[in-house]
Amino acid sequence: MTRTHALIVSFVAALSVVACGGGGNSGGSGGGNGSTPPPSGGGGTSTVNPCSTALEAEQPSASLSTGQGATASKKTLIDGNPRGRVYEAMWIHQAAEEERQRRGAGQRRATSDTAITTPAPASDDVGNIAVVQDAGDLIIPANTFDLVGAGLRFTRNGTTGYNVAKIDGNFRSSLGTQLTLGDDDSSSKPVSFSFPFYGTSQTAAFVNSDGNITFGEADQASTERDVSRLLTGPPRIAPFLADLDPSSGGKVFVNAASDQYTVTWCGVHGFDSQRAVTVQASLFPDGAIELKYGSSLTLGDAVVGLSPGQTGNFTTMDLSVPSPASGDGAVGERFSAATTFDALAAARKFYTNHGDNFDQILLWTDQPLIRDAFAYETTAQNEITGIGVDIYNLSRQFGSGGTLRSLVVMDWLGKYPDDPTQKFLGENNTLSVMGQEVGHRWLAYLNFRDHTGARSDALLGRDLAHWSFFFDSDASVMEGNDIEDLGGGQFRTLDAVKRYSLLDQYAMGLVGPNDVPTFFYVEAPSSSHAAADAPQIGVTFSGTRRDVLLADVIAIEGNRNPGVADSPKVHHQAFVYVTTAGRNAASDQISKLDNIRRQWETFFRQATSGRMTATTTLR
Repeated sequence: MTRTHALIVSFVAALSVVACGGGGNSGGSGGGNGSTPPPSGGGGTSTVNPCSTALEAEQPSASLSTGQGATASKKTLIDGNPRGRVYEAMWIHQAAEEERQRRGAGQRRATSDTAITTPAPASDDVGNIAVVQDAGDLIIPANTFDLVGAGLRFTRNGTTGYNVAKIDGNFRSSLGTQLTLGDDDSSSKPVSFSFPFYGTSQTAAFVNSDGNITFGEADQASTERDVSRLLTGPPRIAPFLADLDPSSGGKVFVNAASDQYTVTWCGVHGFDSQRAVTVQASLFPDGAIELKYGSSLTLGDAVVGLSPGQTGNFTTMDLSVPSPASGDGAVGERFSAATTFDALAAARKFYTNHGDNFDQILLWTDQPLIRDAFAYETTAQNEITGIGVDIYNLSRQFGSGGTLRSLVVMDWLGKYPDDPTQKFLGENNTLSVMGQEVGHRWLAYLNFRDHTGARSDALLGRDLAHWSFFFDSDASVMEGNDIEDLGGGQFRTLDAVKRYSLLDQYAMGLVGPNDVPTFFYVEAPSSSHAAADAPQIGVTFSGTRRDVLLADVIAIEGNRNPGVADSPKVHHQAFVYVTTAGRNAASDQISKLDNIRRQWETFFRQATSGRMTATTTLR
């Protein structure tokens, strides 16, 4: 579940290529350049969208069996998968850089604002708060979905990339068989020919309710449908990767013919929404892929593209332009109905007049800019073994010369109470939310050897990056409960999100292996709660207690290195306030943030049992 070193190396290598335009060679095998009509399998194309008839007919569900969709309710999250956020951040930053280059060349998209010619001002300090002002370089305008009624044809330019060209938007007329898909659901329907995709022949295809096709494994996750999911999941074709729910409206069809494999999402609703998407994806034996978009598409947030899976090599594209584009690795475009925050650009701007002296940067903004999380952390570099995270260093992409370890985006300061100790988000207050995000630099990714001798992730909850609701984590800020064993297989949660436990502190390099006592989790719990749920005080449940030793963690993850004697005990942080273009930093907001900063130092010291200090001064 962690990123591999090889993956990161390919990602870093790709950055230098993509920055200068990316692109593979133009003469690769298969697919041609889009001038040759594709096979006609299943009745060819039609100017009348076949979904109109299919939705009017209200035909009964077909007999194809499906997988079991996710049953857990969707809840507001403090953050998404922290380990995947680095890809989302890099994709956004790269897309923003390319958009600025297009503006500079006078090539503006219909949704772009006017070209920016004024140089962005550097950051200023107000006491120990660094104020960084947007000048059109940090807060990116919405990227409106502009493929309605259009078509795209992807042709292979070798084994590692694709050329993309605009084609007509006429759907293939034969829809095939209807699938019965629920929310966060998937159905296996093999490809009847050997389909070449990024150098691998694929036949085991899964049609996923969330507007995409994966190879080798299904995708029923309920996590964010974002760029990191496109890049780090299985090999994927994503005509419209978004949170869709066919059970609330619309139909999904597959036509697995001998000369084409076509999947159509007809009027499928977004989750908890009346807005819908009609899109069709067709795969051909030569490796070509066609994506077609209906004229009634009303959803605005999606990722469109292709990915070989488990990659950091990607090329962002403007898929609306008529001339063909090309790229190596994953290719595509991220569409958003709202503004987007380029956190990497904000970090780089901070470094223009601050030294490379900080382990972590915490960004706060003067307007709401995050929609898929409450706050989040992106790890820029890790050199520690034994904590479930691979070794890599992307700090230079954030503007650091090698000191920065992670970036925390706390989002709009206005959504936090004036009193940092006031409970307002479940069991959390401002300081415990900060504790979780800061803690993601080390936590919580530990697997262990269970009582059967097998590798287990039973300590982990949401995104396998937080502690499980049923793990007695001593009220860890990493979404942890303090659980009391009542005896007889009965348990009760007593406290939540108060501190870094001794297990946390081991991963942070603050205590040695002999300082961590035996801990436990509850196996097969009988509860209305799920392992991924946020902590809650006063919940009772039953189950089987399973004790775990730190030796069981070390058996899977290895020893933490560096050990406690060689690990830093001072954590240097910078508090940065990002203001919208044309706005000055309000003095009351600076005072509020400075109060949070000062109280955070005390909280962090107490949460680590006095073993680590957070230093938040800028100079």
